[in-house]
Amino acid sequence: MKKQVLIAGGGIGGLAAGIGAARAGCDVRLFERAQKFSEVGAGIQLGPNVVRRLQAWGLQKDLQSVVALPEALQVRSAVTGEALARMPLGQAVVERYGAAYVTIHRADLHALLLGGLRDYAEVHLNLAQTIAHYREADGVVTVRTEANKLIEGDALICADGVHSRLRMQMLGDEPPRATGHLAYRAMVRQAEMPQRLRTSQVTAWLGPRLHVIQYPVRRGELQNLVIIVQGPAPQDMERWDHAANAQDLETVLAGACSALQDLVRSVPRMGWRLWPLADRPPLRSPAEMAQGVVALLGDASHPMRPYLAQGAGMAIEDAAELQRALSMHDLDVPLRLRRYALNRWQRNARVQARSQRNGRIFHATGPVRWGRDAALKLLGARVMDLPWLYRGDGSSASSL
Repeated sequence: MKKQVLIAGGGIGGLAAGIGAARAGCDVRLFERAQKFSEVGAGIQLGPNVVRRLQAWGLQKDLQSVVALPEALQVRSAVTGEALARMPLGQAVVERYGAAYVTIHRADLHALLLGGLRDYAEVHLNLAQTIAHYREADGVVTVRTEANKLIEGDALICADGVHSRLRMQMLGDEPPRATGHLAYRAMVRQAEMPQRLRTSQVTAWLGPRLHVIQYPVRRGELQNLVIIVQGPAPQDMERWDHAANAQDLETVLAGACSALQDLVRSVPRMGWRLWPLADRPPLRSPAEMAQGVVALLGDASHPMRPYLAQGAGMAIEDAAELQRALSMHDLDVPLRLRRYALNRWQRNARVQARSQRNGRIFHATGPVRWGRDAALKLLGARVMDLPWLYRGDGSSASSL
């Protein structure tokens, strides 16, 4: 008899979890609080570790039709504009890791996963429904929606994001912590930018207490820009006037090189949107990812800073491991979810910790910054390549 898997959240993690559970032979009921599926206009980098997972789900053709394939990853000084290091991507990454390094619009990745999920008859999508609470008894999980509707299932996968209420019920912990970092994001049509400001690669500009990332998305038609600075978040983000963002950025970048300032000025003044960043400490045990017939996935489990560009990637890896675990039909559901957690928690914790470390390196000041720049010039791609990340997915670590 098919297991009934309930999924809270219809973002990238929830959709990926739905694909994984459906491919494992489960019936899936996914609950999304929004009236319709949608995603904001931001970019995502997907390393070969993630692209391999999408290929295994039969999504390669659709993926190729929407991504950009950056030719290199380069690092430059935000102060002088000097090139510090460069790592070829493209075919070099395919040959080394068996899949490409791609960049994609978040809305395109969301649509790709949603289309893949809808291919499965076993999946039932429920919009405008939020799971508010759950109760587990005798191997059955019963969820209650905000409309007071009760639904039973054999497993609950909580993919309801960084501010997950279900996580707080499961672990009894505090809300996520503010990082003290702010992300200004913009998406610009490359055809509307001066030729010298367009890009076909990923560039990281590193400066004191800030950094900038730029790369192409949507077949190169758009350029994604992210500026992350250190500072306090506005008190009331819901009422924040985004018209002030461009002026704030000009102030923050007053000491940056002219090339970077020109890049920022190429964005329409109303084109910047501001997000305060939040995260949690690295996972400490598998019990922080699964207990009984309830499991956490993606940002609900391990929200991370964006300095390794792996937030969405780890959610997709989680979903692939969830598929493997749920496919173990000779095990009870709690053991399947424990297997999932055992195989994922240490890798996710490592990525969380490395992301925090990268943030300190990216935003370094004084002698640490000078040493960082010297190491990049000397070692180049050898310090930029990450075989431990791009070769693996943590799928062989389990022991019951």
